Amino acid sequence: MPVSAPAPVLALAPPPALAARVRTTTPSAIREILAVTSRPGMISFAGGLPAPELFDAEGLRAAFDAAFAHSAGRALQYSTTEGSPELRATVAARLSRRGLATSADEVLITTGSQQGLGLITTALIEPGDTVLVENPTYLAALQGFTLAGARLVPVPCDDEGILPDALEELVARERPKLLYTVPTFQNPTGRTLPAARREAVAETAARLGLWLLEDDPYGDLRYEGSDIPWLAAHPGAEDRTALLGSFSKVMAPGLRLGWLRAPAALLRAAVLAKQAADLHTSTVDQLAAAEYLRTADLDAHVSRVRDAYRVRRDALLSGLPSALPAGSTWNRPEGGMFVWARLPEGHDATALLRAATSRGVAFVPGAPFYAGAPDPRTLRLSFTTHTGAEIAEGLRRLAGA
Repeated sequence: MPVSAPAPVLALAPPPALAARVRTTTPSAIREILAVTSRPGMISFAGGLPAPELFDAEGLRAAFDAAFAHSAGRALQYSTTEGSPELRATVAARLSRRGLATSADEVLITTGSQQGLGLITTALIEPGDTVLVENPTYLAALQGFTLAGARLVPVPCDDEGILPDALEELVARERPKLLYTVPTFQNPTGRTLPAARREAVAETAARLGLWLLEDDPYGDLRYEGSDIPWLAAHPGAEDRTALLGSFSKVMAPGLRLGWLRAPAALLRAAVLAKQAADLHTSTVDQLAAAEYLRTADLDAHVSRVRDAYRVRRDALLSGLPSALPAGSTWNRPEGGMFVWARLPEGHDATALLRAATSRGVAFVPGAPFYAGAPDPRTLRLSFTTHTGAEIAEGLRRLAGA
């Protein structure tokens, strides 16, 4: 048989480059550290993870069973972008009971509150727009704004959060479109913005023309002190504040359920952005969550979670003096999931992390949370995932590092 000539070798051109927004955005330091913390025996103060043994697994299983029993066809079907009417009404009622009058029509159900942050960014931010952020601030927010092409400007803060006079000066000078803030038990610092400063922030936004994005994933986790009204509840902020919330910290993060409350025009824009993102959040998860909120006592469950986390916070705080170098400082958060610490001069938290993980303990260095020049001596410690005994052992290992 005749031998076929070999096929000519094609000269292959490389595919086009990835989008610049991806090439210039750094990966999450926390997600990178979580790969290390999955090692057996590692005690991690790094991720802000709820304690899995405190999940109400039986209550949630019953809620899913009920959602299927009532209407499996509806639970497994496409749904509206805005979210199930039952869950939107329940969220609105919970907000109203805490002093922020809200109707179901003002609520959009999201796939975690992280999606809500992305939807508002899509709806408001053009490449080159200026966004103000606390310094330091939530790392994933920095990533999202960077992906959108925003110009990030840090707002000076102290141990209680945003300095109102500095904010007013920045708004007048930089003409930003948006201020992003986590005013209650902030990630990463755990600090809470006092009521008087919230009033000043709302007044500045109203007088100088500024959108406010208020992120509140931790507000239910208060261990001492009294609730402080949301920014969205202050006069002048009603027509310019988007409020984000989440069921991740009080029910279960695996549900990926959050919500967004916003003025009508901004909410409509967020709905359009969500239609392009995922059509709607999981129907069965929404119906199960609505059933759970109808039949279970979420407030009683959250109270049990708070009691456990308060003990763990106190265990971490009591052990830090012997775990960190002399001259270190840290705060005492009234709630949330994080303690923010600062090492003495000459120390670097990133360098310490390498020594710590070699001894079986991890934390998150503070540097990635800064939009401006970072403080390399800072670190974030989460206390919610481990028992008091595990926290004590983790701190013993940290002291050895």
